[in-house]
Amino acid sequence: TLTVFNILGQKIKTLVSRMHQPGRYTIIWDGTDSRDRQVTSGVYFYRIESGPEHDTRSMILLR
Repeated sequence: TLTVFNILGQKIKTLVSRMHQPGRYTIIWDGTDSRDRQVTSGVYFYRIESGPEHDTRSMILLR
């Protein structure tokens, strides 16, 4: 899965929820939450999970 969280750790949106074959993919977040409302500029985190493996990174959204 690929999920976006705000600075408070609240889930904003799940971008990918199904399994994919190994490979390289490009996922574009349009800056909206799960209700398709635009979120504000700021620091966000994205978490990638694949089986037992996971990684969390930060990003900055500027409007």
